Amino acid sequence: MSTIVLIVLIALVVIYILSGIKIVSQSETMIVERLGKFNRTMTAGINVILPVIEKAKDTIVRRQNGTLSRSIHIDMREQVYDFDKQSVITKDNVMTEINALLYFQIVDPVKAVYEIQNLPMAIEKLTQTTLRNVVGEMELDETLTSRDTINSKLRTVLDDATNKWGVKVNRVELQDITPPESIRRTMELQMQAERNRRAEILKAEGEKQSQILNSEGEKQAEINAAEAEKQANILRAEGEAQAKVLQAEAEARAIRQITEAVSNHKGADPVNYLLAVKYVEALKEVAGGQQNKTVYLPYEASNLLGSLAGIKDLFNK
Repeated sequence: MSTIVLIVLIALVVIYILSGIKIVSQSETMIVERLGKFNRTMTAGINVILPVIEKAKDTIVRRQNGTLSRSIHIDMREQVYDFDKQSVITKDNVMTEINALLYFQIVDPVKAVYEIQNLPMAIEKLTQTTLRNVVGEMELDETLTSRDTINSKLRTVLDDATNKWGVKVNRVELQDITPPESIRRTMELQMQAERNRRAEILKAEGEKQSQILNSEGEKQAEINAAEAEKQANILRAEGEAQAKVLQAEAEARAIRQITEAVSNHKGADPVNYLLAVKYVEALKEVAGGQQNKTVYLPYEASNLLGSLAGIKDLFNK
């Protein structure tokens, strides 16, 4: 009988000791109450409490599936709450559905347990009411384009309100903003009209640039053509000038040779000879015309023509 009692006593002692051992995971903590009064917080690792006299305080936590339950473990990591969509009325009286993501972290577990009875629900309701107030001060267009502004205002208000609960709100993100179907259709038509307007503007700008480039091209082409014509005229004039110089040099050489040849003939005058040649050439041009012409020769020309006989004798020699 005594053996059984001893075994029972040993079992009770073991159960008592085991019930006083608490294992706390990393990034978690537990609050210990002694005789119903806060005593201490336990850190990560193995902790020992006095059963019956001390106990771990439980609190309400939100599970991954969104349900609420009680637990003695307080998570000190940053947590995220994904709230369901809620209807919000904007300043211009448009009913809009908005859902938000809230990132927060418990920094003081004692306040999170003793300053608020249901922390997850309190944060959710506070976020919803604050979101309604912030969006209610803005029009729909501003709401759709000012998410950063809304996030900043929400974070400031929530962080200030939850500071009493030992919670730090790190950021708030608007996950989705859904206006009514009629508003969405109107916005789609407006966006389509805006796209068409931008397309027309771009098309007009393109045509304008094309015309400018074409005119610039034509201008440059005319400049190049004028420059080419100028160079051609310069080259043509230089060629004609060189041709005249060469022709003059050739005539000069011919005259010198004729003068030398005529001068070797006694009694022959080179000047008369050259004048006679010019008269003959002029008479050939006059006689070559198709119409009858009356030609008047100067009196002195008859004397010059008489030198033709001397030219014949000159070439015979």
